Amino acid sequence: MKILAVVLLAVVVWVVMIFNKLVNLRNQVANAFKQIDVQLKRRYDLIPNLVNSVKGEMKFETATLEKVIQARAAAMSAGSAGNLNELMAKEGMLTQALGKLIALTENYPNLKASESVKALMEELTHTENQIGFSRQFYNDLVTKFNTEQQVFPNNVFAAMMGFSAAALFELPQDSKEREVPKVELAV
Repeated sequence: MKILAVVLLAVVVWVVMIFNKLVNLRNQVANAFKQIDVQLKRRYDLIPNLVNSVKGEMKFETATLEKVIQARAAAMSAGSAGNLNELMAKEGMLTQALGKLIALTENYPNLKASESVKALMEELTHTENQIGFSRQFYNDLVTKFNTEQQVFPNNVFAAMMGFSAAALFELPQDSKEREVPKVELAV
């Protein structure tokens, strides 16, 4: 009887340890996603300042500026909806629009010389790097969390305890960002 009680107690402690580890990982995943959210908010705040700074010089590039503004609005609305797939798609469109804007500013000497535009571009570049690092960290934690749920014997208890796989932050299959970039060196 004592042996059965000890074995039962050991199983209960073991299940509690599995549960606590999965809760810890789930909370880390949620925190990592919120860190992405913080960087995206920073990006959203920088974009109007950048657009306003370059608007006067880039009179002929209004379509590009409007695409950036529209992509920003779409990404912000997708983020508030809470749908990860929609957020990833809209963020991909915003990243593309910003990339085109950054490339176009290189063609305008007055913009390149402007201290305010330089500072905004540096901030935006830094923010883009932070977003990339945050996404990578999030995906690392999601992979660890999902793996922990899928390995035996955790997989026996994970679903019963209400855990489910978290989604990785990835580009949609039809994203233009998946295409191989074309590099033209001819002038």
